[in-house]
Amino acid sequence: MTVSGAQLQEYIATLDYPVSREDLVRWGQENGVGTELLQVLRLLPEESFDSSAELSEALNPLG
Repeated sequence: MTVSGAQLQEYIATLDYPVSREDLVRWGQENGVGTELLQVLRLLPEESFDSSAELSEALNPLG
């Protein structure tokens, strides 16, 4: 099963923040995220995201 962008958005909404890029990549690997989406997660800055809005904002230019 490949995780879609919509499923990623649902996941983002349920996270306990702050969350790091490494946490997101690990989640992607464990949940069958497609290669393209996994590459997008790896392009995120090496920082912690304090909210779903902050994370979504960081993902927008990458997707």
